[in-house]
Amino acid sequence: MPENKRTASGALGGIVGLVGLSAVAGLLVTAAVTPAIAVSGAAASSAITIFDNMPSYLQPDELMQPTTLMAGDQVLAKFYDQNRSPVTFDQVNPVMYDAILSSEDPRYYQHGGVDLIGTTRALLSNASGGETQGGSSISQQYVKNVLVQRCERDARAIPAVEATDSTPAVEAKSRDEVLQACALEAIQSDGAAGYQRKLQEMRYAVQLEKEYTKDQILLGYLNIANFGGTTYGIDAAARYYFNTPAANLTVGQSAILAGMVQNPNRFRIDLPTGSISDGETAYNKAPDGSIDDVDQGTIQALYTLRDNGEITQDQLVAAADGYSETKGRQLYVLSRMEADGKITHEQYVSFAIEPITPAITPTTQGCAASAAPYFCQYVVSTILNSPAFGEGTDDRVNALRQDGLTIQTTLDWNVQNAAQETMSENAPTNLDPARYDNLKFGATAVSLEAKTGRLLALAQNTKFTQDPTLADSDPSYSSIVFAGDSDNGGSIGFSAGSTFKLFTLIDWLEKGHSLNETLNGRLQPVPNMKNSCQGPWVNTTKYTINNFNESRGYVGTPMMFTRDSLNTGYLAMAAELDLCDIANVVKKMGVKTGDGKEILMANANEVIGSDNISPIAMAGAFSTVANGGTRCPAKVIDKVTAADGSERPIPDQQCETALTPEIAATAAYALQGVMQGGGTGSQANPGDGTPVLGKTGTHEAHETWMIESSTNVTTAVWVGNWDGGTVSLFQKFANGLQLSDMRYRLARDVQRAADDVYGGDRFPDPASNLLRTQQRDLPNVVGQSIDSATSTLQNAGFRVTVGDPIDSELGGDRVAAQNPGGGSAPAGSQITLSPGNGKGGTVPDVIGRSINAAQNDLKNAGFTNFSIGDCKKSDKAPDGGQVTASNPAGGTAANKDTPVVLNVSAKDCP
Repeated sequence: MPENKRTASGALGGIVGLVGLSAVAGLLVTAAVTPAIAVSGAAASSAITIFDNMPSYLQPDELMQPTTLMAGDQVLAKFYDQNRSPVTFDQVNPVMYDAILSSEDPRYYQHGGVDLIGTTRALLSNASGGETQGGSSISQQYVKNVLVQRCERDARAIPAVEATDSTPAVEAKSRDEVLQACALEAIQSDGAAGYQRKLQEMRYAVQLEKEYTKDQILLGYLNIANFGGTTYGIDAAARYYFNTPAANLTVGQSAILAGMVQNPNRFRIDLPTGSISDGETAYNKAPDGSIDDVDQGTIQALYTLRDNGEITQDQLVAAADGYSETKGRQLYVLSRMEADGKITHEQYVSFAIEPITPAITPTTQGCAASAAPYFCQYVVSTILNSPAFGEGTDDRVNALRQDGLTIQTTLDWNVQNAAQETMSENAPTNLDPARYDNLKFGATAVSLEAKTGRLLALAQNTKFTQDPTLADSDPSYSSIVFAGDSDNGGSIGFSAGSTFKLFTLIDWLEKGHSLNETLNGRLQPVPNMKNSCQGPWVNTTKYTINNFNESRGYVGTPMMFTRDSLNTGYLAMAAELDLCDIANVVKKMGVKTGDGKEILMANANEVIGSDNISPIAMAGAFSTVANGGTRCPAKVIDKVTAADGSERPIPDQQCETALTPEIAATAAYALQGVMQGGGTGSQANPGDGTPVLGKTGTHEAHETWMIESSTNVTTAVWVGNWDGGTVSLFQKFANGLQLSDMRYRLARDVQRAADDVYGGDRFPDPASNLLRTQQRDLPNVVGQSIDSATSTLQNAGFRVTVGDPIDSELGGDRVAAQNPGGGSAPAGSQITLSPGNGKGGTVPDVIGRSINAAQNDLKNAGFTNFSIGDCKKSDKAPDGGQVTASNPAGGTAANKDTPVVLNVSAKDCP
């Protein structure tokens, strides 16, 4: 602000500047506003030329208004640079108009945009070194506010540009620096630039009054004016300071607000300890001379007490002394209202002695104040990344904070509240570092509507903050949306674990393989794998990927491998496929890494989920299966309405076919087995009668997943180390749950809430050709060792059991018999191997032999327990008799202790 005292030369210089730049502003004003008055002289003519050549048309921009995120009929969050609630003319108590006009522009309805008397007095006072005065009409102040708002809306950072032969260098400037320079130009009051700005302001004001009515301009001013901090517009000010709409303002309240507009942050009444800092120039100014002697004395007395050190400087605008400077300003407004006949003297006195009693009613903004802060933050990220809200980041920020949009989000409070409730009950915000090995514990749950992609719920265990200091010092606070990705939410995702097996399953089925084919899923070194895009992956070190809980694996089917989440089974499946094809499945189902990269499937570890992926992306993939193969990208915005009620575009996210219905139905069939008894996800089944499919996932014991879905809603839950740590979740407990098992409780509770609202249908039947059982060659392994025979049969795609030993000359671990025998059998069928006991033999065929010869044959074969049964006398029998039958018959396998009875014929029976 200019100094209160100026030298004679300084005053003269001001007058010269005034004359040089405004060419007798009074004449200009007279010519522009009241052209019927004659003006003559070269100076006046020149001044008029200058004035007329200035830009005349100023189109007031749309008011900056808060953008509101809605969830159903509830406000999710508000965002604003200027908190404003525009009103119509009849929504403002007329006493507010009286207060603002009496104090700011008493001749408003008589002049044509510029108050000749007030402006001339102000210009001459300022130029001569008197107290700086504004002298601006309401129309001029409206113009100034429009220009300042335009600065704030249009300010953009300027990048540095190096000089070239044809262009000069450009210095980099931040958005704030550009904004401050623009705003300073719009309100400049000192020197030549100040006079020039004032003349331009006049020119705009004159034209403004030709375009709009007086009431429109007055209302426009009250709707745009600042009332301290981020409070803009009369209605927002009334609600903030007095918890009442503008229509219900009293005379006293109106006088306080009208007094604020000259210096809003000086006279604000929402800071109990004061709004002026030590050394502020305002403390050295005398009170406004228009206040009557009594009030003048009161205010002056307060200044004396301050100067004597009996009260602090801050108390001049503090609750401790009744906001004395603000009270002085109110008294001035009341005095002008009385002088104009707007109030009586009795009213003046009653409101003068009434203490300032604010009823501060803050309007919260931002996601931290939201009942669903992480969902809110995901929506904000979506807005800031979507071209639907503007071409560049600055445009999108303006859309969020200035455009007054109403954004209807997809959040369903029924599902969200259930998700947050189970999260609060089961997943602690933080764990004791000493007891839990410095585990940075995180958990999130999301639910998507499968048929639309609408994000219904997003809950997280941590407390939301955007204060980096707090987040760094306390791991229970975070601004990262765990369920999102680097673009939307600031997370890079988490290792998907076995939930990623979905994509191998899909490719398996798309290649025509059956869920009932049999593969060797036993624990063994990972097989080499084809990749036609990246080149084959070869297990040069012959390393082995283990199964959960040290399982040795088994020969089985994809149906079984899915139910049990068997790593070695899925590696066997991938070995019969092309990793490039699996990568293409991942891509067409809309999945990338958490930092936005394509998944290449360059090694075997990716088959079982080593890539970081966002829970929302994985939920989307499973919802594609649940939705019959139609992929609907996750969306969080249903509708956007502009401040004028028109509908604006929303981010373009169209559903598209990713899988055939047959593939989706068959994959769903396999995934339903996960949620049934014996399946790895059965603990998460809501058991409410709604059919569900699902998949579990665990990555190296430090990250766990549970994804499940009805035909209508998909829920994905992740629990683990949110900072990339490797602390095990097993054998650690919280709220009665092992951390590794917490996923089941969370997913079950959220899915049950979703089922209550959205229900779900029976999944379609799987394609019969993808359930077929194939015939395979069945080797004959009789005579092989049990181990060798088992390996031979398993490698051929059969399951093996070993039965009880049977009588056979083969002993030890040799296979004496198999059932069924060699030939062919359904792939994966059970083959029973019977080892020999070493006590068996084959009864020799002794029919036609003499009795002695037969007995010798039996002895030689190991059978010593034999006897003569039937003997028929026959003269035709050879000497020594002849065997006619044996029991057991020749060729029969029998224990060597088995009695062998010979029937004979002889000339003389014994």
